[in-house]
Formats: sequence, structure tokens, C-alpha cells
Amino acid sequence: MSSSDVVAAFDSVNTALDTVMALDLSGLDVADLLHLAALTEKAIRRHTVVSHDVSHELAQRSISEIGGTPAKALADWLRISPAEARRRARMAEPMADRATLTGESLPPRQPTTAEAWRAGALDPEHVRVIQRFLADLPLDVPAAEREKAEAFLAEHARLLRPDQLARLADRLAIELNPDGTFSDQDRARKRGFTLGRQRPDGMTDARLCATPELRAYLEALLAKFGAPGMCNPADQTAVTDGEPVAAQVAADTRTVAQRHHDALMAVLRSTVGDPKLGQHHGLPVTVVVSATLQEIQERTGHGVTGGGALVPMEDVIRMASHAYHYLALFDGVSGQALWLGRSKRLASADQRIVLHAKDRGCTAPGCTVPGYGCQVHHAAKDWSDGGSTNIDEL
Repeated sequence: MSSSDVVAAFDSVNTALDTVMALDLSGLDVADLLHLAALTEKAIRRHTVVSHDVSHELAQRSISEIGGTPAKALADWLRISPAEARRRARMAEPMADRATLTGESLPPRQPTTAEAWRAGALDPEHVRVIQRFLADLPLDVPAAEREKAEAFLAEHARLLRPDQLARLADRLAIELNPDGTFSDQDRARKRGFTLGRQRPDGMTDARLCATPELRAYLEALLAKFGAPGMCNPADQTAVTDGEPVAAQVAADTRTVAQRHHDALMAVLRSTVGDPKLGQHHGLPVTVVVSATLQEIQERTGHGVTGGGALVPMEDVIRMASHAYHYLALFDGVSGQALWLGRSKRLASADQRIVLHAKDRGCTAPGCTVPGYGCQVHHAAKDWSDGGSTNIDEL
């Protein structure tokens, strides 16, 4: 089938949708509306299959062929997030046809789910339930049992809502692993810590799936630093060592979750900058916050961290009370960094700090990697070609 055939097919689909959208819904009774809802849902699901197939196929192409990563290319083209583009490709991969190295066709790794998915009987929530169930099974569950479980859930998914399917999957997981036995490998592949997007109020949600070892460390730290009266930011001098007095314990109105948050903050604050942590891209492992002198004097606005987070100025000033300070000067009109040059090839630590404030991250067009994830390069003329390591050339 040629691309023109595909375009013509979509033109027919859009023409049909124009007809449906012109329908006067007020003239339909409840049974007709429910029937229309079912037809619409099936059409949406089949459109979703195609969109996920495209994401999967793009993910197989080389970066040089696309001109960037597959997820970034699709995200820019469709105006979706790169995370959504990657999610679509991951979901479609086990439901896509495969081939051996010699070109022989192989069925999908999740064949029954793929069949129901392509028939428009499942939506992405159904598929996520099934794929999460399979991912969470212990590694020692035999392949035959996995295949039977996948087929069982996919068939029931045709008749159940995703939330009902999730409950069925939980019961099936107990049957396949009644003793709840999980190996170190099972636990290790599920571990993870993810910082979410910073919200408009500056707060950030995080998701942690901790191994038993990490939980043991956290329990020990939180038992001391998360106790009532410890590390309380409401105290004039927060207690971070020794024991709080009875009055401090009695005045502590924080919830357990708030105490744990403050404990982690206190432990991390005492750790960053420690020489034992070594260096990251030429700087100590510490917090780099950029702000203007005017913002600091007026206590307004936000500082920007090397990771791209916005920190309210009051917090910046409080953090600076126990930090090493650097002053970077910029031209008030053009914003150009005032002179900070160096005659060696590698940028100095001072220059790296200025670049955090000047560029706020990667300067490549369209790149959003924050400063902590960047390396320093000569911008115009490389050092080997006679370039200078001056701040306006980095």
C-alpha cells in the first residue's frame, strides 16, 4: 500500500466523521446514544492502535535517519510530550509482529492482547493493566504460565472495565505466586525514584519504589531526624543533633509525612558539598542557584537551580545562609557576562558557575537539558583551532 492510498483512506475516515459530527444528538433516545458511544469508542481505540504502531515503527529507525531521537521527533511533530511518545512505543512493542534474524515472521510477544487491541476491544488502560501484571510477575514463573495468564486477562478485558480487570489481575497474581516469593532480581528491576514536574506553587510530587535495603536506611534516618521536635523549620534554631527539649517536642504540630520531608531535607543539606562526594562536571556536588542582585535585595522572584527548578527568593536567601557564595557580574543592558577569561583549555569552576547563570542549561537549539546535565564546550572556535577559554566563548 502506498502513502497516497493511506492518505485517501484517512480522507474517507474524516469525511465519515464530518457526517457523524453533524448528527443532532437531541433526537436520539438513550439506547441510540449508548450504541453511538460504543461505535465512537471502538473508532477511537482503532485510531489509537494506528498511532501506537507509528510510534513503535519510528522507534526502530536510526537517529541519523530521523534527525534526532524518535521520541523527540514525534513529540515535536505531534506537539505531544517526549514521555508520551516513548510510552506509546513501549506499549506497542510487545503487541507488534516480530521477525527473526533470517527474516522469518514471529507472532507478537502478547498475541491475545494484540488481537483484542487491534479489534478495538481494548483501550490503553486495559493494555496497561495486562502489561503491568506481566512485568510484576516473578522471573521464575514459567513461560507457559505467563502465556496462559496473558491470554486469560486479554479475553476477560473484552468484557470488563480496566478497574475490574485490575482486581482480576491481582487475584491471578496471588494464584501464580501464592507464597509471595520474589527474588533479588525481581525487586531490583522494580526499584526507582522519579521526581515529577514542578507545579505552579513550586512543589514537586515524587514517586519512590524502594528496595528493602533502601527502606532499611530510610527507617534508620527517619527514626532520628524525623522524630517530633527534630529538624523543625518552625524553630528558631532547628535541632539536627542531640535531642530536642520537651518544649520543642510539645510545640511540634507537623504531621508524620511533614517530619519525614524535613528530615530528608536536613540530611541532604548536610551532605551536599561534602568533598567525599567528589565532583560533577568540574564542580562540587552541591546546589547551584542563579539569581540577580536586585531579586535578592527585593526578596522577590525566583532563583533557578542547575537542574532547572525554580526556588522562591526567600528560600534562596535561607539556603544561602549556610553556603559558599559566588558573584557573577552581567551587563545590565545586554545581559552579557562581564569578563572572566582563562588561558587553559578546560573551563574553571568559576566559569562553570557563571555559565549556570548565563545559559541556564544546554544552548543547542531545542534542547532542554538543565545545567547539571551539561558539559562545557567552546562555542565559536574550538581550543585546538586557536579558540580561547573565555566566558563569552563558552
